[in-house]
Amino acid sequence: MTARMARSGGRLRRAGPEEFAVVYPAADAQSAAPISARVPAAIAWPMVVTILLYGLLLTLGTQLLNDADTYWQIAVGDWMIAHRAVPHVDVYSWTFAGEPWISSQWLAQVVFAGLYHVFGWSGVVAASAFAIAGAFGLLTYYLMQRLAPLPALVMVMAGFVLAAPHMLARPHALALPVMVMWAAGLVRAADDERVPSYWLLPLIALWANLHGGFTFGIFLIAPVALEALINAPAPDRLRVALRWALFGIAALAAACVTPYGPESILVTRRILGLGPALALIGEWQPESFTKFGSLELVLLGAIGFMLYRRVTLPPVRILVVLGLVHMALSQSRNGEMLGLIAPLFAAGPLAAQFGSRDSEAKGFALPLLAGFGVVALLATLVLPPLLRYEPRALVTPTAATAAVKASGKTHLLNSYDFGGYLIAQGVRPYIDGRTELYGADFFLHYDAAVNLKDVAVFERLLNDRKIDVTMLAPGTPAIGLLDRTPGWTRAYADGIAVVHVRTDEAR
Repeated sequence: MTARMARSGGRLRRAGPEEFAVVYPAADAQSAAPISARVPAAIAWPMVVTILLYGLLLTLGTQLLNDADTYWQIAVGDWMIAHRAVPHVDVYSWTFAGEPWISSQWLAQVVFAGLYHVFGWSGVVAASAFAIAGAFGLLTYYLMQRLAPLPALVMVMAGFVLAAPHMLARPHALALPVMVMWAAGLVRAADDERVPSYWLLPLIALWANLHGGFTFGIFLIAPVALEALINAPAPDRLRVALRWALFGIAALAAACVTPYGPESILVTRRILGLGPALALIGEWQPESFTKFGSLELVLLGAIGFMLYRRVTLPPVRILVVLGLVHMALSQSRNGEMLGLIAPLFAAGPLAAQFGSRDSEAKGFALPLLAGFGVVALLATLVLPPLLRYEPRALVTPTAATAAVKASGKTHLLNSYDFGGYLIAQGVRPYIDGRTELYGADFFLHYDAAVNLKDVAVFERLLNDRKIDVTMLAPGTPAIGLLDRTPGWTRAYADGIAVVHVRTDEAR
């Protein structure tokens, strides 16, 4: 029947249209449903940030290989794969051969070596790019748990600018996502007034096997625990202190789950103990403000915003942020820590002052998000073979190394930046990027010699170490002296390196 008949007052009547409204509710609900599903903004934006930054870093992939240390990192990974063991002594240099040395970033080195032998430099670049992009995607995710999309994205982009100078295909890149998750877990526990989950412990263990920066992660527990102690009611403070102390001990124990046990923690102390030698290494040098740079841009922007909006942070978080700023100013490589960790500590207080995240923020249509994923996959397949990633020529002295090998000499004096490539080519260097092995005194003596800060020091080094071949970067002061020194001849020179060989008559 096309209409339902209802009895009213003893007579039959046709039901009104309002009575049909409740007969077919499913049809009404279906007509109101969206045409395509949408991914929530708090999930979609982190994915989009990861994909976009990954594509950008793939496009600039060669820039990730602008470091000589990448060569020896892969060489160490090769050694571990071949020997199925981790090193305990130096097997690369001729000056410190057999001396105690451990690789606190062994896992990342094995990963890089495996990728290099399967995919070449493309695999090394793609893995580094994805890890770096993933770290900022995770940062976006954690910030958007507290903040609206716009302020969260502004902070992420500022962090990317700060970290950009140290974005290199090295073990620290693979550890960045772990660092973000660890720091976010600590901060979230403080915001929720609880002890961190013990599920964080595998993160610190993984970090300890990827890169020596895990010691900073352990240190970060202290200020967060202090804030929790300050915010706890007086009767509960002893209980809170004990629970945080127990977590700290557990984290310290988890960080010792490496092939070297607690010895990995001591490596950081050796590096920081290099003192004035660190200031002579590019990435460890303090930030210079002689030219307007990214760090100054971000700092001035942050200070201006805080003054204009009268932003306030809790005392402990002020100390953390100031500590991170100090680290970035004193050593340029620490810009990434400022960019990735400071926003996590600022997000909660900023949300309390300017409003929390917008639960109604529109996400992305699922097909659009899937399209981003397809683009990322195509970029992975197309860009590496198209761009043909290679380390920069200034750290790849191919011809000069061939000249050194052809000389038959073995007591080589080389420029610091050539050490990584020499190790990769099976040539024992005088010095390389493993500065913690050589120590401050050795490094400072080397620097004084090759830069002719004291000519007598250079001459004694040649004689005491029985140097019979040198490979130095053009512009190194010692090159001019060798050109005029009897018994030495220039064997090779190009725009990357100059090779001198000691002649027999000089012996």
